[in-house]
Amino acid sequence: MKISVIVPSYQRVDALLNCLEGIQKQTRYPDEIIVVVRNTDDSTLQYLSSIHMENLKIALIEQSGVIAALNLGIKESIGSIVVLTDDDTVSHSNWLEKIENYYVTNPDIGGVGGRDIVHFRGKPVEAIKQQVGIIKPYGRIIGNHHIGLGSTREVDILKGANMSFRKDAIRGMEFDEKLKGTGAQIYNEMEFSLSVKQKGWKLIYDPKVCVDHYPAERFDEDQRNSFNEIAFFNMAHNETYTLLKHSNWKRRLLYIGWVILIGSKSSPGVVQFMRMLPKEKYNSFKKILISYKGRWGGWKTWRGSLE
Repeated sequence: MKISVIVPSYQRVDALLNCLEGIQKQTRYPDEIIVVVRNTDDSTLQYLSSIHMENLKIALIEQSGVIAALNLGIKESIGSIVVLTDDDTVSHSNWLEKIENYYVTNPDIGGVGGRDIVHFRGKPVEAIKQQVGIIKPYGRIIGNHHIGLGSTREVDILKGANMSFRKDAIRGMEFDEKLKGTGAQIYNEMEFSLSVKQKGWKLIYDPKVCVDHYPAERFDEDQRNSFNEIAFFNMAHNETYTLLKHSNWKRRLLYIGWVILIGSKSSPGVVQFMRMLPKEKYNSFKKILISYKGRWGGWKTWRGSLE
């Protein structure tokens, strides 16, 4: 089987350098490494033109956002296994070897992912959770990919920093461009994962399939560790659109009730709003209002997709 590794990158040369060094150290070297770069990103293009790396290819793109970059990378890939990662990760040396073994030994597996060990203030975040990559019947999303422990198991969703797919499982598919955002476009991997499962393939999470993740600065509206109204709206929109798209009518009713009455910390409903009110005060009012607007937007996008 041939392996294609796809790395979207934008203005993070130092991170990309470390990422590519990790890929070079793989015990199972990839058959191609596709770095997808915006045609205006001169610093990244200059760096890539200065290095000599076996099987390295550059794919130029004009459009912003990770979704367009991933779709281009997949379209240009030759591998029967497509591995996706972020430019601020450093893969463990047996990463691709472990991934390939799953596809070789089990023809029912459509996707494989693992831990992205997040490094915060110079230290790796400890693995403490058994439940990983699950969506509850009422719509609560449990990620925890970066802190997952235990044995290999089947999951609902994989994480973009460390996920792979069998080419046969994703043939004819694209990351959904109805998701909003200009950079990270949150929940793109959830929508894609659910689309693969909907076709009858298994998604596998193995906490021993590892990359180290050093969260780097984002140069778009989806900033890390700060409240951004546009990004907050996009998060609620993308979650709502995705879960409505991939649920039956019973689960949709449960989900709508849950988001209105309870919600999550990132997209609050009434209960979460009451919890955050004492600490965040005025911001809590802004967050619940934007959350409801985003969810209404997600509803309209889903309804529009049915026409």
